[in-house]
Amino acid sequence: MSVLRNTSVVGAMTFLSRLSGMVRDQVYSVMFGAGPLMDAFLVAFKIPNFLRRITGEGAFSQAFVPIVAEYRQKNTAEEQRELIAGVMGTFGVVLAAMTAVGVIAAPLVILLFAPGFDPGGDRHALAESMLRWTFPYIFFISLTALAGGVVNSYGRFGAAAFNPVLLNLVMIVAAAFVAPRCAQPGLALAGGVFVAGGVQLAMQLWGLKRAGLLRRPQFTLVHEGVRRVGKLMLPGIFGSSVAQISLLLDTWIASFLATGSIAWMYYADRLVEFPMGVFSIALATVILPGLSAHHAAASPERFNTMLDWALRMVFLVTVPAAVALFTLAGPLCATIYGYGKFHTNDVTMASYALMTYSLGLLAFSLVKVLAPGYFARQDTRTPVRVGMISLGVNIGFNLLVVAPAAYAGLPAPHAMLAFSTGLGATVNAFLLWRGLRKQGVYQPEMARWRRLVVQLLLANVAMGAFLWWFGGDWAAWTTWSWSARVLRLGLCVVGGLAIYAAVLLATGLRPAHLRLPVAQPAGT
Repeated sequence: MSVLRNTSVVGAMTFLSRLSGMVRDQVYSVMFGAGPLMDAFLVAFKIPNFLRRITGEGAFSQAFVPIVAEYRQKNTAEEQRELIAGVMGTFGVVLAAMTAVGVIAAPLVILLFAPGFDPGGDRHALAESMLRWTFPYIFFISLTALAGGVVNSYGRFGAAAFNPVLLNLVMIVAAAFVAPRCAQPGLALAGGVFVAGGVQLAMQLWGLKRAGLLRRPQFTLVHEGVRRVGKLMLPGIFGSSVAQISLLLDTWIASFLATGSIAWMYYADRLVEFPMGVFSIALATVILPGLSAHHAAASPERFNTMLDWALRMVFLVTVPAAVALFTLAGPLCATIYGYGKFHTNDVTMASYALMTYSLGLLAFSLVKVLAPGYFARQDTRTPVRVGMISLGVNIGFNLLVVAPAAYAGLPAPHAMLAFSTGLGATVNAFLLWRGLRKQGVYQPEMARWRRLVVQLLLANVAMGAFLWWFGGDWAAWTTWSWSARVLRLGLCVVGGLAIYAAVLLATGLRPAHLRLPVAQPAGT
């Protein structure tokens, strides 16, 4: 129950983050639409955000949390504080150097990540200027995530999960109140990213201090724990971030497509990340310290039970979310984004991307939960190999299908990019699952799975049919007032949830089944 409770805490905080993020994106769409300024800003922000997902949410935390869990089991409190200070100081220096290089080489970085931007055009010039302000975000947010991983390891999940809300609040102020009063509104957005990073780091350091874990950072290359974290982190940089690399490949190709393609994919991706962040990422955040502790305590039965339970919870929550995103893609985009400078064509194009992104939602979520099964055992090499294969599938599909389709002038090639990303994630999830099975680390409890599959099939078919019927004609949604859209969408959501829950209850699922079961010997 503590795992479920902590997941609920992280999920609640993440829900606030996603909700405020949705408001932020609404402000973006109304104020700036899907034109050159938004394309340039999204590229300038995606670059440090991509690195943040590698260093902060990816390699740093996934290499650091298992070591911290081991130190809690075997070392004194003072030795734990020495490890934290050494890691923060050492990687702080690395991040500062990375930031300096990124700011100085901004023109080359933009050329690398968005080669479709004409070097003499507006989008390239805007993105270059913005990147000099957004790139330092990687320094702030990576240390923020590192400190959050430490606090999470000690069972305190709320503060770290609340941190993204600060980013959203700062960006809402920057976009709605500061940018309209500036001669260069794009720079106001970029400056908001810089300020938000500093605010997030300050709050997380305060959380470390409250936990009694904050010491002055120290640069060291000889500390045994720091060296182990670095060794684990290097392969994890790639292995834990294949989805992000795939999204950047999408941006790379989309920069050659029609103006607005990058923005359409961004708005769709934000809706897909809503359920993934509220539940899947929250669940993965909570189980990593638990799995690491079970591994350090040599308790494979508890390890297997926790992982199997987490996978069942992912299916229970993510499959209906994917069905809802697919069937309500048009109504969602029309209700959330379809105002101001975000025109009817923008709604249509974003809806196409959302439909194809939704097909990969389950795979994205499974990767988030399966990867800790490796990182908790300090195995970062296997996810690297798996990641390379899935990335190859993504690249191959883009070269063989998407690029020719775009060259031939077929409609909505950006939606095919979104499908390619989901395809790569599906391969990634399958290979991670198969690897855990072959290594004997994971043994599914088949009786529970057989019952759950039948329940999910019946519940999702019923819910999907209702949403498709009640959603009605998508084109009509853009002609309604905002209040009519919100009311109709709210009825869709409430009705869909009610039908889903009713069918699950009718087929025998009860709240008690959601609890993490007591560990049993594997195979029983």
